[in-house]
Amino acid sequence: MAACSEEDTDRVQIMKRKENETTVESERGKDEDHDENESSHSEGEEEEEGPKGTKRSMKQGASEDGVMRPVKLSRGDLYKPPTAEELNQLKEAENLFHCSLLKMQMEELLKEVALSERRKRLVDSFVLKVTELLHAVPETDEVELNDQSWLSEDVKIPFLLMPKATKGKFHMAPPASVSLVGSYPLGTCTKPRVSVDMAVTIPAGILHPKDALNQRYPRKRALYLAGLAQHLSSSPDIGTMRYSCLHGNRLRPLLQLTPTGTDSGSLTLRLHACPPAGVLQAQPLPPAEEQRPHRLVHGPRCRRTRDPPTPHYNSTLLGDLLPRVHLQFLSAVSAQCAAFAEGVALLKVWLRQRELDQGSGCFSGFVGSMLVAYLLTTRRISNSMTAYQLLRNCLHFLASTDLTENGITLAKHPDSTVPSLSEFHSAFQVVFVDPSGHLNLCADMTASTYKQAQHEATLSLQFWDDPTLDGFQALLMTPKPLIRTYDHLFQLCGLVKLQSSCKKLNLLNELMDHSGNYVLTALPFILSLLQRGLGERVLLLTHSLSPDPEWPVDSEPPKHKDQPPLSFGLLLNPEFAASVLERGPPADSPKAAEFRQLWGSRSELRRFQDGSITEAVLWGGTSAYQKRLVPREIITHLLQLHADIPESSLRYTGGLLDDVIKRGQEACSTGEEPSLKVVQSYDDLSRKLWQLEGLPLSVTAVQGAHPALRYTQVFPPEPVKLDYSFFGREKASRALVPQEDKPCPTYITPIKVICHVEGSGKWPHDRLAIRHIQAAFHIRLGELLSKQHRYTCQARPTHLDVCKDGLVFRVQVAYHREPQVLREVITPEGMLCYRDNPEAQALELETVHRPYLTSTLHGLQQQHPSFGGACRLAKRWLAAQLFSGDVSQDAADLLVASLFLQAAPFTPPGSPQVGLLRFLHLLSTFDWKNSPLVVNLNGQLTVADYIEIKNDFTASRETLPVMFIATPKDKKLSIWTKDGPSVQMLQRLSVVAAESLRVLEEQLVDPSQPQDIRVALRPPLDVYDVLIHLNPKQVPLLSQAVDPPHTTFSRGIAPGSVASAGGALPVIDYDPVSRYLAELRDVFGDLALFFCDPYGGTVIAVLWKPQAFSPLAFKTSQMCARRVEGNRRGGSYCPKCGGHLRGLPHLGGGAC
Repeated sequence: MAACSEEDTDRVQIMKRKENETTVESERGKDEDHDENESSHSEGEEEEEGPKGTKRSMKQGASEDGVMRPVKLSRGDLYKPPTAEELNQLKEAENLFHCSLLKMQMEELLKEVALSERRKRLVDSFVLKVTELLHAVPETDEVELNDQSWLSEDVKIPFLLMPKATKGKFHMAPPASVSLVGSYPLGTCTKPRVSVDMAVTIPAGILHPKDALNQRYPRKRALYLAGLAQHLSSSPDIGTMRYSCLHGNRLRPLLQLTPTGTDSGSLTLRLHACPPAGVLQAQPLPPAEEQRPHRLVHGPRCRRTRDPPTPHYNSTLLGDLLPRVHLQFLSAVSAQCAAFAEGVALLKVWLRQRELDQGSGCFSGFVGSMLVAYLLTTRRISNSMTAYQLLRNCLHFLASTDLTENGITLAKHPDSTVPSLSEFHSAFQVVFVDPSGHLNLCADMTASTYKQAQHEATLSLQFWDDPTLDGFQALLMTPKPLIRTYDHLFQLCGLVKLQSSCKKLNLLNELMDHSGNYVLTALPFILSLLQRGLGERVLLLTHSLSPDPEWPVDSEPPKHKDQPPLSFGLLLNPEFAASVLERGPPADSPKAAEFRQLWGSRSELRRFQDGSITEAVLWGGTSAYQKRLVPREIITHLLQLHADIPESSLRYTGGLLDDVIKRGQEACSTGEEPSLKVVQSYDDLSRKLWQLEGLPLSVTAVQGAHPALRYTQVFPPEPVKLDYSFFGREKASRALVPQEDKPCPTYITPIKVICHVEGSGKWPHDRLAIRHIQAAFHIRLGELLSKQHRYTCQARPTHLDVCKDGLVFRVQVAYHREPQVLREVITPEGMLCYRDNPEAQALELETVHRPYLTSTLHGLQQQHPSFGGACRLAKRWLAAQLFSGDVSQDAADLLVASLFLQAAPFTPPGSPQVGLLRFLHLLSTFDWKNSPLVVNLNGQLTVADYIEIKNDFTASRETLPVMFIATPKDKKLSIWTKDGPSVQMLQRLSVVAAESLRVLEEQLVDPSQPQDIRVALRPPLDVYDVLIHLNPKQVPLLSQAVDPPHTTFSRGIAPGSVASAGGALPVIDYDPVSRYLAELRDVFGDLALFFCDPYGGTVIAVLWKPQAFSPLAFKTSQMCARRVEGNRRGGSYCPKCGGHLRGLPHLGGGAC
């Protein structure tokens, strides 16, 4: 869609002018047209009726009095398709409406993030007090730079003194000047983190022109901040004082101050110690020329003939010299553009939601302000644009411009001393040069961080104009933490190991440039190494930006090894991510040596089926679960081989949650292979049903109606070979039956299949007669399958069970007019009418809606391989938290499907783990009360459909389900959630989902947390009134429990392969737990709610309903487990709690 920019505004104004001109011309020509209309009136009436009697529309709509009247259009004109011009106008109007709505939302957001007048007065007052205190700093005697005796023990120097001995002199003195810099004076400061920057100029007498060498200037800078801290510590106007670092740069410490009182947490004043102009500029500081002796890092023994360049160190010095110059530049640009401050504020919100604006090498708000200034000064955007347009154009520039290849500069007329862009590119990964031409604003930014910003900008533009999405919510209101944004996550722990990485990677010069910070030194090279190794497997490789360190003024600064672990995110390419083969160049190619150097001993020569002999690497893995973790093998191998980082320092969290859907303790599969076997067996059965000979009516369609056939069954059915000695035999059919003295046999899941047969005039119109015909079909189908394919079958009136490949398929014959017959009602007057009823709805759900949903979601699985795994994890969580009775499997599948079909602001989940995290976030944050969840299956819904769904939802909200899910085939009723959850259960579901999400994210991100992800699946049983403990022997799915017991029971399964046909019919769909639960709900459902984990749960939780113990009027039909109170005339009855508790285990028999 077109952007709502100046062109749109101009186009609208032109259209309005044309309409006005047309109106004026028509008014001028009224008199002339009036005579002409009168003379041609009779002719027009004659022409209205043509030879065929059809009417034609009048071309003029003016009446005799000259007033424009509605004209009557002919049928042809009324229904003719719109012209291209009319379509463009309609599209333009739609775009303008969408843009206007988005602009209004952004205007409201700007009001929320802008500083209030009260907050501004607080800032101004605190700044004034601190300024007065700073001017009162006492002057001290000059001492050696290494002498810190003048500092009290309560104040430490915010700098790592390595080496401790350095020549030079230092003394304290009042600052030469104090002024505000940064976002506050520019008007771009935003809430909630209000940080005001103050530049404190170090007196010229403290510094020496050569202090830029040997780190003397950073030491003096840190000492000056320590002196300020010591002076301010005695003031009652200062609430707290802490040290920090500007964007994680240890050479640029800050002193953070907060005021006293209740507003202390809402404001932080950051003091920057800056050199005066001209003192350190005796020598120019281009990126690759200013040098510093390397002995600062490696000691005096290390000698070289030529010192290496130090571009990052020089950028740090320049960053302290230019803040006032940058403020003047931005102020001048802001004065020319009225919306500059608001546009920058929106950009800062966008960056903050994507966690790009904090930490070392971040895309800070200052860089964002400079980017807007660049677009304005280079005439890429106009000064008259709104904040909305500024943000959109900034994102478009980011998405289309690669600053890692083609840097940009704000220097308009650079002189000969200014380095060229190519020189900057040789020293930095990302290049954005400031107006002076000497400072790279993105000096510390890695290429991966910029690629992440590019990716986010591209993604934002994709859904910006989508009217089916809440663009504002996705663009500016949804946080995107690393753990929920990327498919796989891994962490480097024990960062001290990166010291050896620098030696292994031969990065000693770079280590010197970063002043011994081995983390920042090794990071770009590790990213480059992993990018080479992962190649096409990842669409994006990025890393976390460690938060700026903060510590009290009375503590030593944290060391580099004390930083939190480095986190890396992988956005997987589903086409190549799980490939186990890395095919390299031919053996005789010059690139073969590079391939062998990259992969080391894992590279080997292989001959392929096409006859070629190439270098290749084969990774382990046969199951889908193992193949999903191939990136982990690659990362582990490369880091060990090239960076000396052992596997013990690597924490890969891409598949930790997969354990909860594994079978057994040592299973290497998470169910994808059994699901595939089920689908393949179903496809074979479907073909054979189509080809059956001897049926009275032919088969018209065979459709699956089971979650296993769409890859979403939590634990898909697996073929089993039965031990016949474990079972008893039914006398009549010789079918297997369970025995009382043995544990419950293994659970055999019936896989439902709907078989549609052709219509015929011989089909009866009576519901009972139809079911008799269907029963006969079931018998006939069983006979033919047994005869032609030797399948073991058992026919029932409602279905046919077919044992095939160790699985059981439950075939149900469907007649397409049966739901309509069930709706037929004969009125007392003898008239036939149609009324909907629960029986017809249930039949239509089973034979029409569920098969359609199964086939649609099966197709979604083919597009997104992680869809099935995400659904299974989500439903396992629902079942474990005892919500499976409230949220059906179909509804859960649709909830997960919405994450793939409308993933904004994310990309579709590329792993089951991130799918579960986003599922929990959806449950905990979606506004179910005011919004429908629209799942656009197969992309069938149009913009008009979305509007219709929302309007109908708003109009009928009180009568609709609490959780409303709309699909293309179900726009108004939400058939999948009409039976649940209730309002109370949905509220509890949201609360539990939020807590589970918090626990999981903490465990996945924080290595210090106990690594037990199953804690998020253990329900809090203390909130229930009664707990019924089940006998584990009678729980057939005990091995699927969240915490499976070590004790196992024989379930009648024999080892060995399964025959494709033949054998006795197994015990089908026998689960004592579900049957007992159904009895409890049937008998006590009016008094209590019952909850149980269907996958191996051994506890049934009972929650009394609020009205369970309220006295009611006496009725003999409702005396179950109740006692009578009162006299004979006016008796009442109330529940008998003791009777309830005694009756619960009685219903269960041996299950409790």
